[in-house]
Amino acid sequence: MCSIKLPSIAVSVLGAVLRATGTQAQPAPALTAHPGFLAGYLSPKDLPDSLAILPPPPAAGSNALSLDEEFNRKALALRGTPRWALATKDADLMFPQPADTFSCALNAPITEKDTPHLYTLMRRTLSDSGLATYAAKKHYSRARPFAVDNAPICTPEAQTHLMSDGSYPSGHSAIGFSWALILSEIAPDRTNALLVRGQVFGQSRVVCNVHWESDVIEGRIVGAATVARLHSNVAFLADLEAAKSEFAAVRARGLKPTGDCGAETAAIALDPPLAP
Repeated sequence: MCSIKLPSIAVSVLGAVLRATGTQAQPAPALTAHPGFLAGYLSPKDLPDSLAILPPPPAAGSNALSLDEEFNRKALALRGTPRWALATKDADLMFPQPADTFSCALNAPITEKDTPHLYTLMRRTLSDSGLATYAAKKHYSRARPFAVDNAPICTPEAQTHLMSDGSYPSGHSAIGFSWALILSEIAPDRTNALLVRGQVFGQSRVVCNVHWESDVIEGRIVGAATVARLHSNVAFLADLEAAKSEFAAVRARGLKPTGDCGAETAAIALDPPLAP
């Protein structure tokens, strides 16, 4: 998984919390060292097995690796643009930033005050989706793009950690796509915008030069698998229903998104096309 501007969600940190709590607890326990993160809904044994789900990363000399390298070259050209700035924001998984990230796509604010169940649901599923990538991450230990091209990344303070944290699949991509799917259940009429934003969230990792395109694509699969697994968890389902009620109340009040939606749309438009 990728690091963030503040402490990374390394498996050694979140894994220790989940081992200590076992199954989900109410209220959700916070990480002692990094209080911005909560333990997820799923116990370690209930997480999807990314190593079993995903194919191996692209092999040396393969067409798939050539495609990864082409996406990487195109993304490097975005350094210093508004898309680079958006990718830097997307790198930050410390709340409240991620809630603001999906505000425009949802066309409503996500805040601890107005939507506390939704806010907590996002924080907890962050842990579930992120940790679900680690079976494959640890097994393949794929080198990240910046270790190959020696070009800058969006969050240079995270570079030392990222050097030892496998690139495949992308944790940010898994998290972003799981959030997009969950938010689509809460606001079905916003599904298209939310799914696009979830994909963009993962694509930001390619822009940041910390993930290959195939890392991001397969991260979405892990995110979707995690959401499917969450639907058998009673605590998650209860929070999901409460979040739906909160969102209905926010919409009835006519509350507006907290993000700069025009700037976000303009930045996303700079993404390279999905075919080289």
